[in-house]
Amino acid sequence: MKKTLLLFAFIIAFASIRAQELNCTVQINHQQIQGANVQVFQSMQKDLFEFMNNRKWTDNVFSNDERIDCSININVSAVTGSSKYTATIQVQSRRPIFNSTYYSTMFNFQEKKEDFVFDYIEHQPFDFNENSFTNNITSVLAFYAYLIIGLDYDTFSPGGGSQYLQKAQNIVSNAQVSSEPGWKAVESLRNRYWLAENLTNESYAELHTFLYEYHRLGLDVMSEKADAGRAVIAKSLDNLLTVNRKKPSLFFINLLMSSKSDEFVNIFSETFPSEVAQVVNVLKEIDPANISKYEKITKQ
Repeated sequence: MKKTLLLFAFIIAFASIRAQELNCTVQINHQQIQGANVQVFQSMQKDLFEFMNNRKWTDNVFSNDERIDCSININVSAVTGSSKYTATIQVQSRRPIFNSTYYSTMFNFQEKKEDFVFDYIEHQPFDFNENSFTNNITSVLAFYAYLIIGLDYDTFSPGGGSQYLQKAQNIVSNAQVSSEPGWKAVESLRNRYWLAENLTNESYAELHTFLYEYHRLGLDVMSEKADAGRAVIAKSLDNLLTVNRKKPSLFFINLLMSSKSDEFVNIFSETFPSEVAQVVNVLKEIDPANISKYEKITKQ
């Protein structure tokens, strides 16, 4: 009996040590569908949850408290036949900041309704193959899983997420044979194709430098050395400025700024007067859509 209990305790402990990478919540909204079969949507939500959370996406070992917090919200707007769905999908992820209760948003993107079309048959296994396009729903989910992991890894070591962002790029390449929207360059300037392109294009290498310096050398330091961390963050913005001057209004920079504009205001509202003008000018050039927000910094 004692051996059985010890074995059971070991299995539980081992499972907690080898936790999966993602702590992903999944929500399916089907209120727009008249007479919807609720059971199908419950099964869909369960299958998507298990695909994101139970699959091993990397070779690394995660503890439970290291899992990456993220969420997927799908709003189904139409059902064609018995198995084809049209929906919007919003994907978000966040990163905890060292020695604090604060979380910084890493990624927040909602696709256009017409960009997420997929087939789903209840109780049919979710197939995914990294080397070929199998079906749209698992390819989209895997794409965002690797994107989330890659961005998170980028914040902990220089270029740390490159192999996972490349996996996301490979999924895009495989999906070029698909007739489903969201995968091709010509369809839009704000879709999966351009997310992967922006994050794997060597011309925009400074994006990855920014992610590391801003989070690991900046935010993670601020709880103990606020001024030093803030100074690094101010300097890290030069990386975004460099990319922005190469390619104004780059899709990923637009997403990044919309996620972090309020965070920038909070960080620099207590900066030294000598830093204010330079920081605000950089932010205004990179993100003219939020000029009114950044002007608040100078009025503190």
